Amino acid sequence: MLKPNLTEVPTGPGSYQFKDEHGRIIYVGKASNLRARLANYFVDPALLHTRTAAMVTAAREMTWIEVDNEVAALLLEYNLIKQHRPRFNVRLRDDKSYPFLAVTLDEEWPRAVVMRGRKRKGTKYFGPFTHAWAIRDTLDALLRTFPVRTCSPAKFRQHERLGRPCLLFHIEKCAGPCVNEVSVDAYSQHVRGLTKFLGGDTEGIRDDLQRAMVEASRNQRFEDAARLRDRLGAIDRALERQTMVGERGDDFDVVALCDSDLEASVHVFYARKGRVLGNNGYVIDKSEPLTAGELMSRVIVDLYADEPALGWPKEVMVSVEPDDLTTCGEMLSQKRGSHVDIRVPQRGDRRELLATVMKNANDALVRHKIRRASDHNARSRAISELQDLLGLSQAPLRIECYDMAHLHGTDYVGSMVVLEDGLPAKREYRKFKVGTVPGNDDYAAMREVLTRRLTAYVAERDAPIEERREKPGKFAYPPQLVLVDGGKGQLGVAIEVVRDLGLEDEINVASLAKRFEEVFVPDRPDPVRIPRGSDALYMLQVVRDEAHRFANSFHRQRRSRRMKSSELDGIKGFGAARRERLLKEFGGIAGVRAASLADLEALSWLPTEIARAVHARLHPTR
Repeated sequence: MLKPNLTEVPTGPGSYQFKDEHGRIIYVGKASNLRARLANYFVDPALLHTRTAAMVTAAREMTWIEVDNEVAALLLEYNLIKQHRPRFNVRLRDDKSYPFLAVTLDEEWPRAVVMRGRKRKGTKYFGPFTHAWAIRDTLDALLRTFPVRTCSPAKFRQHERLGRPCLLFHIEKCAGPCVNEVSVDAYSQHVRGLTKFLGGDTEGIRDDLQRAMVEASRNQRFEDAARLRDRLGAIDRALERQTMVGERGDDFDVVALCDSDLEASVHVFYARKGRVLGNNGYVIDKSEPLTAGELMSRVIVDLYADEPALGWPKEVMVSVEPDDLTTCGEMLSQKRGSHVDIRVPQRGDRRELLATVMKNANDALVRHKIRRASDHNARSRAISELQDLLGLSQAPLRIECYDMAHLHGTDYVGSMVVLEDGLPAKREYRKFKVGTVPGNDDYAAMREVLTRRLTAYVAERDAPIEERREKPGKFAYPPQLVLVDGGKGQLGVAIEVVRDLGLEDEINVASLAKRFEEVFVPDRPDPVRIPRGSDALYMLQVVRDEAHRFANSFHRQRRSRRMKSSELDGIKGFGAARRERLLKEFGGIAGVRAASLADLEALSWLPTEIARAVHARLHPTR
């Protein structure tokens, strides 16, 4: 293990690099104080995150580069990660290959084309767009106004040799540079107009066409005026496809981050001149233990250290404030040449737009997890890995995970979620109302839930065969692995319940502690460290997160029902439908309480005797 002399490390800002035994860079970081930051790596490995401990263990050499300020350190870190692609660094990768509309400015006669994949020099990109057909529809409308070529180099040379243009020239969607039907200057003007329009400068181009059309009409050049009218209509149709989200001078990006333990999803909307011109999505493998704020800082640097396709915005709205807010803002301002504001919108249209982008990020992460979970090979590999790593007596083809939820000991509930062959079996999910636990006691609640579930299984297992055939029970199938959310304490409870019911030879138990993603199993004092990024750990985290979600959702449901309607329960003839309608009518229980008896009796759908009973319930006589 690497043990450097930290007194040699400078105390200024800079970037540091860890290298393996072959001299390859495996991690790049940056710090405002190099010595203080590096000292955090050389402590007891048990105190480090699993991934960080693995990186330090693999490192054989440490180097650093001192720079003048934190912005320079940020950019140096970005460039080194981009150059060396260290395996322990977080990297953005496209959720899918989004298409761009590209203009090949490095060619003699530039062309407009739909492109995917890596960008190349000499080409200006616009987008990205969600669908290629959206680009083609927009481009088709714009070609009547800016007739640049869209053909491949081979087709261009073919028509150049033939001396005969293609069909696009005849329908006025290409200026015919292959047969010299347009001058270089005129063609360059078409290209400039197209790039300006795609860059968001639409009003100037539209106004110019409007003036030219009016001028041609005044001079009785009606064919020219009609042609300009058609071009103006094409411009308007293209503008209709671009969503207006701000004032005409607004240039901003919206960046939303949806985070989970192993991965995160980032979605970006690009707005120029108040219109959404493109969007993009990324999925991040969290190879570093980063908070949401730290991750957003990395995302900002990755997005804006190099010039984006649409240039640097005036403002970046984010779903979570980056940890290095000042440094990121200074970097962006330096790149743009003017001040760039990074902020979390709190209200209004910008907040609503952020919610839309956040939904895109969340949906992308869900899609990514589903794709990964549905991979049969990955599931089989995960099940085998779990059996080997945890020393299970049988392959965990059915995993049941349990979690508790409550608010200061009230509305205590438990959840049971099930994976069968690595896939969620939602029909097998179960909810538990915890009724025998006084106050806040997670261990007692876990004991009650596990005892109820496994006792039901034992009763059904031992029932006569005829009875089981007639009426299969809700708990007829035993799990090969019971997983509880928590550490050694929760594991101890699970062990006691299984042993008390005589199921220790039939059911394996384990617990997953969220802090370090450590898995505890019986008769082993130390946790089992499952490699981060492995299919086995991913499967455990999926079922643990699902149990947490299911428990919290049931808890919120119970709490909401109790808080909203407890005062109106038990009124004869006043069922759930009428209660919900009344609450909606007055905006909640406070509104109903503030309503007079006349207000309640005025409701045509509420019988008078029930209106009086509701008023009497909420205004008892003293």
